[in-house]
Amino acid sequence: MRYSQKHCKIILHNKELVFLTPTDTTVGFVSQSALRLTQIKQRPPHKHFIKALPSLSVLQSFVRVPQKHKNRIRRAKRSTFVFPNGYSYRIIREKQHLSLIQKLGWAYTTSANLSGESFDELFAKDAADIIIKYPSRQIYKSASSIFKLNKIKLLRVR
Repeated sequence: MRYSQKHCKIILHNKELVFLTPTDTTVGFVSQSALRLTQIKQRPPHKHFIKALPSLSVLQSFVRVPQKHKNRIRRAKRSTFVFPNGYSYRIIREKQHLSLIQKLGWAYTTSANLSGESFDELFAKDAADIIIKYPSRQIYKSASSIFKLNKIKLLRVR
């Protein structure tokens, strides 16, 4: 279904919607509602989701970025950074995925499957409110790198 620009603005202001979209590594759910994603994925509520952001300046509105790591974070591709407060952030670079994140301002992102299960296309399409340019054949890329950082150190987790 095609939406007009007016409809898209209304849709993007609904913080409860869950989008199914190709991300920078796989097919994933994107939403500004952590509660909806937790319910869909049937995962423990204490586990945090990665927050996808369009730029370093948006990241700095959520958390203080140590000066030592700013350039590394700004230039990183397909990398997630876990901050001392336990929350994870990823600055999106891939054009199609970035387009959605820019329109939302920020969003939680996660793989489109039940927690601990493999990808099921029927489940993913059924669970999402809006499907964005779903590819007929998804090419899976390598998993993102995960780094845990503090004021001084950077530790590669994955």
